[in-house]
Amino acid sequence: MPSMTLKVLLPFQVLADETGVARIVVETAQGSFGLLPQRLDCVAALVPGILSFEAEGQVEEFLAVDEGVLVKTGRAVVISVRRALRGTDLARLRDAVEQEFLTLDAQEEEMRTAMTRLETGFLRRFVKLRDRRS
Repeated sequence: MPSMTLKVLLPFQVLADETGVARIVVETAQGSFGLLPQRLDCVAALVPGILSFEAEGQVEEFLAVDEGVLVKTGRAVVISVRRALRGTDLARLRDAVEQEFLTLDAQEEEMRTAMTRLETGFLRRFVKLRDRRS
């Protein structure tokens, strides 16, 4: 039976490097979808959620993943995400997605808003300074 290889990459490490993977299920903005070895090559943007995969002869494994991208070429599947957690307890992983990944996204949005305000204030002062020199 044909199988795939799965590699899950984080910014500073390889979280998973699996061979003999029979199927993978990921979450995108359009919903969940599965990958089988015969599926055509594709690219998908991932949203925070649970990724599951099953290697031949093993139990299903789960990863909580943050935003990222999936690339399937041939039988190789490479997933690159900002953050991810590996575990066996599905309820804990789902809680981790909700608490850590989605909360951090809200904090990042607040930080972006604060940075925008700082930049706007700087530009206003710069324009006033330039107008005074003119």
